[in-house]
Amino acid sequence: MQKLKEQLKIVSKSLATLSKQVDKITKQVDKLQPPKAVPAKKAAAPAKKAAASAKKTVAKKNAPAGKVAVLDSVFDAIKKAGKGINIAALKEKTGLNPRQLSNALYKLSKRDMIVAKSRGLYFKK
Repeated sequence: MQKLKEQLKIVSKSLATLSKQVDKITKQVDKLQPPKAVPAKKAAAPAKKAAASAKKTVAKKNAPAGKVAVLDSVFDAIKKAGKGINIAALKEKTGLNPRQLSNALYKLSKRDMIVAKSRGLYFKK
């Protein structure tokens, strides 16, 4: 039991010295970095949220190029295939992985741009 108490005292002293070293390091880091700007008013926060939501609606209309390009490429492949197209041909023409292709087909069908006449056979609506 005595040894355990001695070991605990040693650990306690070590932790105290480590704490002091951490304090010194944080003070040095604070000197290197300029203080962060603090928002002037809390009332400005709702206005920022409104502006952010307006940006989101604009972003939805002008969707990022990557997502639109995927949907466009899948829709173009379906549109060009007059008699419909199956999943294997879509994979080959678009070069998408199965998950991307599945997501694109789901989104296009929800937008009523395509229709599945039978399982795995898609047509332009």
